[in-house]
Amino acid sequence: MAREDSPRGSGKGRIDVHHHIVPPDYVSTLKAQGMTETTGGPFPDWQPSKSIRFMNRMGIDKAVVHISTPGVTIRDREFSRDLARLCNEYMADMMKDYPGRFAPLAALPMFDVQDAVDELTYAIDTLGLCGAGLLSNYHGAYLGDPSLDPLFAELDRRRLVVHVHPTDPPYDIDTLKVGHPLVEWPFDTTRAVANMVFNGTIDRFPDVKFILSHGGGTTPFLAWKIALQQYSQSHKRLWARSIYDFLVTKRGPEAGMSVLKRLYYDTALAASPYALRSLQELVDTSHILFGTDYCWAQPWMAPLFTKALSEYDGFTEEDLAAVERNNAMALFPGLADTEEE
Repeated sequence: MAREDSPRGSGKGRIDVHHHIVPPDYVSTLKAQGMTETTGGPFPDWQPSKSIRFMNRMGIDKAVVHISTPGVTIRDREFSRDLARLCNEYMADMMKDYPGRFAPLAALPMFDVQDAVDELTYAIDTLGLCGAGLLSNYHGAYLGDPSLDPLFAELDRRRLVVHVHPTDPPYDIDTLKVGHPLVEWPFDTTRAVANMVFNGTIDRFPDVKFILSHGGGTTPFLAWKIALQQYSQSHKRLWARSIYDFLVTKRGPEAGMSVLKRLYYDTALAASPYALRSLQELVDTSHILFGTDYCWAQPWMAPLFTKALSEYDGFTEEDLAAVERNNAMALFPGLADTEEE
């Protein structure tokens, strides 16, 4: 497959781990409830064929697809269950209609954790989906909330990938004259990460493989503070002792930093040198994955950020090949089964 905008890399098609779909029946179901837009704008006019055209144009072989905000946890428990099932069965049909191109992550109804576990079981065992897509919070309950432990236990048992996507925080954010995704979403990803670190979710469920959207939001920038706070909180240390360990012996906060280094981070709208250098200070290149944020991102954004990624001087050719394709192949072994001859 041609790679018109990148002279470097694997020489094979990219794998986009941050690729959204907006099923038409999903949109019509929400419109019937009076929901005609989200994140300050209307739902995109999307069809699978549009994703395929975009992928071909961008040199993308496969897309890991999931539902963005507002997700499916809407209105009430029954409505949420039905909406999740609609989306998951639609994605399963996409896999059949476009073999080898799409790897779907299950949408889960989160009003009741058992509903989420049940839908995950159906999505994986019956439909053959390859992981789960979760939002950073559900009506104020952030990932890491103890009430969600049964779901994470099942994700851990199955050793599944979870893509964490931000959404609006549970309070009024309309005082800023900018779109919610610009400021609030990176911080909401970070809130979810911090909550999972502080509550021990990532440590207790080590076989869940988390992918964080948009380079982890502000997580790389705040990594030391998160690790320091986690150390102080978990060990009940005096601040003076915690700071001494952190700055001098560097022993205490290593646990918190090691947790953050185990996570995966996608490059969707975060492929600039400013973001990538910060991310490289936190994680090994093997934990960085290519993403575009199609179809919610503006059409001109994906080519711009993909070009910036291919020209980034902090990656060797081997690094770029790993980020654009090979890391995703390692994280999703099932993708190898769909390789074209």
